[in-house]
Amino acid sequence: MTIQFNHIRCISFDLDGTLVDHEFANLVWHQGIPELYGHAKGLDLPTAQRIVLREYEKVGDGALEWYDVNYWFEYLGLPGGGEQLLRRYSSAVRVYSEVHDVLRHLQDRFRLIVLSNAAREFIDVEMRVGGLANYFERVVSATSDFGVVKKSEEFYRRVCDMVAVDLQEMMHVGDHWEFDYQVPKRVGIGALYLDRNRNRHEPDAIADLRRLEELLCVGDACCPASAE
Repeated sequence: MTIQFNHIRCISFDLDGTLVDHEFANLVWHQGIPELYGHAKGLDLPTAQRIVLREYEKVGDGALEWYDVNYWFEYLGLPGGGEQLLRRYSSAVRVYSEVHDVLRHLQDRFRLIVLSNAAREFIDVEMRVGGLANYFERVVSATSDFGVVKKSEEFYRRVCDMVAVDLQEMMHVGDHWEFDYQVPKRVGIGALYLDRNRNRHEPDAIADLRRLEELLCVGDACCPASAE
């Protein structure tokens, strides 16, 4: 690995697939919205799912609307609103097993932030239900806060300016090969690719966040966990 761990002051984490699993978001998009649509149109769930997924594809993930649950309520003519649906599925928020221990060990040594592509409404539920909020000094939604749909090079530069750290003092960890690993690396941010399914054998790939903690516990960058 080429990361200078002793230079790291701030660690940013992706959210979905990194700190929490995808179950909550998947239920909202692939079950909750189609179910409401089916009830409104008198369709069974599989038929409603096919129609709704086609509508998602028409808009595409390059549009901000794609991430906006309230947009879909209006677009599909659904009763109620996004907040109610998110509340309905909030019990499905699942934090990965190692996350709390790792964050607890890191938070006294490093500044921790969250950088997510998810809309603010989803992030707020996941942070609250998952008990994650107290670990982080800042939580940024690319779509809601910056009005961009992908974590671009400019996005990472703006975040570093926002939190007043140099690019070389930031490390980012996430599960998207391009937007959580390749993009931050291109601007000089230390990046680790979180590959929970162990599909890649890259030098900067880790299988869970315990490995991040181990890598940071080197020399004078050693985190408090190493002294236990």
